[in-house]
Amino acid sequence: MRRIARLCFIFFTAWRYGLLPLLRDTLKPGIGRGALTVICWSSPGVNLPRGERIRLTLEALGPIFVKFGQVLSTRRDLLPEDIANELAKLQDQVPPFSNEESRRLIERALGQPIEEIFISFDATPVASASVAQVHFGVLRATERHPEWNEHEVAIKVLRPGILPIIESDIALMYDLAKIIEKLSSDGRRLKLTENVAEFDRHLHDELDLMREAANASQLRRYFIDSDKLMIPEMYWDLCHTNVIVMEKMNGISIGRFDELRAAGVDFKKLAAEGVEIFFTQVFEYGFFHADMHPGNIMISLEPDSFGRFISLDFGIVGALSASDKNYLALNFLAFFNRDYRRVAELHVESGWVPADTRVEELEGAVRSVCEPYFDRPLKEISLGIVLVRLFQTSRRFKVEVQPQLSLLSKTLLNVEGLARELDPDLDLWQTAKPILEKWISKQLGWRGLIDGLKTEAPSWAKILPTLPRLIADALVQGSNQTKDQNGELEALKALLLVERRTHRLVVGALLFTGGFLAGILIISVGIY
Repeated sequence: MRRIARLCFIFFTAWRYGLLPLLRDTLKPGIGRGALTVICWSSPGVNLPRGERIRLTLEALGPIFVKFGQVLSTRRDLLPEDIANELAKLQDQVPPFSNEESRRLIERALGQPIEEIFISFDATPVASASVAQVHFGVLRATERHPEWNEHEVAIKVLRPGILPIIESDIALMYDLAKIIEKLSSDGRRLKLTENVAEFDRHLHDELDLMREAANASQLRRYFIDSDKLMIPEMYWDLCHTNVIVMEKMNGISIGRFDELRAAGVDFKKLAAEGVEIFFTQVFEYGFFHADMHPGNIMISLEPDSFGRFISLDFGIVGALSASDKNYLALNFLAFFNRDYRRVAELHVESGWVPADTRVEELEGAVRSVCEPYFDRPLKEISLGIVLVRLFQTSRRFKVEVQPQLSLLSKTLLNVEGLARELDPDLDLWQTAKPILEKWISKQLGWRGLIDGLKTEAPSWAKILPTLPRLIADALVQGSNQTKDQNGELEALKALLLVERRTHRLVVGALLFTGGFLAGILIISVGIY
């Protein structure tokens, strides 16, 4: 009954904000379209732009639908531009849960009263989202960790009872996506079911705060000596699946341009370093922060770290294999060298297009995507848009774009948009090119060979002392195999010899028998 009631509420909300006419317009003439036409006559929001109707509907349906809209807004390869732009305006501002409930969850997870863990604890959350909320506090020293004394920390608490809500709403999303895909060709083109599945996976990853803590710890190790990026340290003894405690980071959201400008932050330097950080994560480490909206990025104003980036919220990260990185780097370089033949060959070599694909045909399709950009200055070229359109072209050739690359293109669009807000004259290619060339040189040049030798050295150190024994064993085994083969050959020869003798005896017996019978026959004829 609860699920039916929720479906009725969704239907009412869609009617209220004029979303049903959008669905009606995609249907073929028939009973369904006629029924929706009658229902839509009195819809209050029917005169609003379609993107605004979708956004308002998602906002009214609650935080899980809002978050889905945020994720969907990044799929500009699937959505019309007006809808993608409107969905990008969604703000995930969710009322916090009660202070008492927050304290109870923290004490249960950490196994101690708040006062024994923290010198001070701010019960009023500083941030509240659909999945969790954040409090500030100051740690007490413990016998095991005396160095913790008076450390300022942030405590992230998973929203109570969120899993059943998520499961219920996700199930409804699947149902609605399937219905729309059956009724509408646009629904099938937008691949709503696949997008719900992708959203489902990311959302469930965010429900395990230990996973987020591990992601943050990994990135922190990579950038521990960086003068461009800071990532909070995790207090592992105080981390659990629904509560994590991390270093408090002091900074201003990167979206508050006026405050940053007033503080004297160099926007051009900030934009270039932001792009460098992202491409370093992707091509140097193959592990990147994939939720880089302004709410998760701050800029430090502390004297010893002024102007550095601060990354937060690592529930969604992307990981690339060595082949993924190689494919992307070579594609970007081939694109900017206008070597469309190489771009097409890379698609085939990656195995993402059928082996019988005509390279010349794919080359022409890639040229139609890329060539228009070379009439513009390099600073006006959007790498994110190029990547998205290459994926669209690949789909025409029956390519299923890998999920990690979809996540990458979405993050690249976010990074690129933010960087150009900071510096409209930013030449993204000139910023990214040295990183790509460095990575390719490291992987394919002499540096790559030396690094490969260093990587394999521990294995060789273990194998080399046993190499003489392994060679001797191989020779003995080969000798035994030779003996066995020789023995088999001798046996075969003996068998053939026996067969030959038997054959001669049989032939001789047959000849003798035949001659004997012939003699008897001649004698018999002579007698008669």
